[in-house]
Amino acid sequence: YTNKEVFMKYSPEQLSQQTNLFLKLLSVERNLSNRTLKAYRSDLQCFMLWCKNTQIETLDQNTILSYFHYLQTTLERKASSIQRKYISIRQFFQYMNQEGISAERFFRFSTRKFQLPKTIPRILSTAEIRSLLFIADAQVCQSQTNFHKILNIRNNVILELLFCLGLRIGEISALDLPHYDPAERTLLIHGKGRKERLLYISSPDVIKKLHTWLDIRHQLNPTDHAMFLNRYGNRLSIYGIENLFRKYRDLSSINPASTPHYLRHSFATQLLNNGASIRDVQELLGHASIVTTQIYTEVSIDRRRQVLEKYNARNFLFESQIIE
Repeated sequence: YTNKEVFMKYSPEQLSQQTNLFLKLLSVERNLSNRTLKAYRSDLQCFMLWCKNTQIETLDQNTILSYFHYLQTTLERKASSIQRKYISIRQFFQYMNQEGISAERFFRFSTRKFQLPKTIPRILSTAEIRSLLFIADAQVCQSQTNFHKILNIRNNVILELLFCLGLRIGEISALDLPHYDPAERTLLIHGKGRKERLLYISSPDVIKKLHTWLDIRHQLNPTDHAMFLNRYGNRLSIYGIENLFRKYRDLSSINPASTPHYLRHSFATQLLNNGASIRDVQELLGHASIVTTQIYTEVSIDRRRQVLEKYNARNFLFESQIIE
């Protein structure tokens, strides 16, 4: 190919049309969730907006390289954010090549590894979790009206499920009434990548609170089968769950930077501390890869303490000398 044949002239209309076809292909071939497809679309739209604002005329390897340089230096995006955009855009242009729309090798830096900082999961201490749940119980008792009591009971159950099952807020929002089996005390969880897992609610207190909520749920005039409703009877969104967590976080004076995901991290860490295998924790969390779960071993201090106390040679260095 000559340069003229290889390089692709920038056309907003063509890219928009191909984006829609690309997302349809992903939806059919890989059965991706709507949330994942939305993330792909967002990444591609950001790229197209940059092309428009910088008056790009030709799409080639230098265009792609300039965009990622812009993300790193001008916008100063986090490495994890850049890596996600890298995956989305690379797959899109691979699709363009496969469809014969262009023969350009857009990603000359395809082996590049964005340096992702290794961050330890943030957790809440046992005392902080107790304080959070204590405040949630207190709010139910102190409710001024029946309406507020209904909402506080709902909030209480959600906080309990975040911790006792290590659920993501999206998983709680997606729960429907048929997903709960009261006889088996199980919840069918729809996780990332359309993966399902069945979790058992082991705490009698949580079961009791959940049943209390289900008995009064109808008073919010439900519009569908969502397990958790907002004040208008519609499905409670992830933003609603984030807001209620912030409310109780501030009331209980725990870590002001904490998010609902801290409870998921705390759930996993305490399982490991209490002797659960990493494979069991992987299944309970719904991780596709055990590599994702292994990060919780970084904060499992109890297990490290046991290993070091039992096997660290320094502990017995002078004991052997005394025996001699």
